[in-house]
Amino acid sequence: MRVTVLGGGVIGLSVAWYAARAGYAVAVADHGSPHGGSRVAGGMLAPITEAWPGDEDVLALGVESLALWPEFARSLGVPLSPAGTLAVAVDRADVEVLDQLCAYLGRMGRSASRLTGRELRALEPGLGPVRSGLSVPGDVAVDNRVLLRALREACAAAGVVFAPEPGSGAEPDVTVIAAGAWSRDLHPALRDVIRPVKGEILRLSARPGALPPPRHTIRAHVSGRPVYLVPREGGFVLGATQYDAGFDGDVTVGGVRDLLRDAEVVWPGVAEYAVAEVAAGFRAGSPDNAPVIAWLEPGVLAATGHHRNGLLLAPVTARRVLTLLREGGNSR
Repeated sequence: MRVTVLGGGVIGLSVAWYAARAGYAVAVADHGSPHGGSRVAGGMLAPITEAWPGDEDVLALGVESLALWPEFARSLGVPLSPAGTLAVAVDRADVEVLDQLCAYLGRMGRSASRLTGRELRALEPGLGPVRSGLSVPGDVAVDNRVLLRALREACAAAGVVFAPEPGSGAEPDVTVIAAGAWSRDLHPALRDVIRPVKGEILRLSARPGALPPPRHTIRAHVSGRPVYLVPREGGFVLGATQYDAGFDGDVTVGGVRDLLRDAEVVWPGVAEYAVAEVAAGFRAGSPDNAPVIAWLEPGVLAATGHHRNGLLLAPVTARRVLTLLREGGNSR
């Protein structure tokens, strides 16, 4: 059976890799946008610290996928950040947000350790005057660009063919739409379901004399605004803004200002870092924040709408798509 995957991000490549290893003849078509969510992502694999009341299905799917990640990463030769995540609060209102999260996690049977500001700074001396926080050792991170390269290499080794545009080869038996925010334009059933959610991030590198980057992923609320710092070799990724702004690929002055201002509150040493890159990307939003992994019609599958959790949900999405292919891939 011939399978064409539309989309060369983490979701599309994971689907293609799983399908090729299962014996399907797979081609990947991707337009190569620099604003693809996988390229711009922070790399957090964090279902617990992303949890919120009303998103129970997203939490359950994220926990299921996180359990698959160690083997997924080992198979690709991709390291995971081992230190876990610290969610920190700066002022009283932000403490209340963490209180709500902690209470919700308790009701859902998920635990996170409460820490005082002093305990947090013992773990990460570079933190600013944070009031309290949560330690979530199971929420880890991956370098998204290392992951993308590894997936592309694994796909090529498994026999996946890469094409610049759909329709350049033999007609597929099944098409898998996995083009992130652009999926909305590839099938009528997705038009009113998937929307682009813009996010801006910065990549910062440590200059001589600067404090080293954090060992943990740091997630914070500063005056109600979320900000995260994800360690990378020699620096960290700082993100992320979130706007419903269509396919506007500009990085705004206001977005960069807010990220740097909030980061300096949480990690004062950021002022000594160099700005290595600024970028804007598009998440694939959905009405309920849950992905669409389903047949749209005979011969057409969707694997899109992962919003903030595309990297996290890659292995569970690929596994579910493979199951759908095996169960119904012959129906056209």
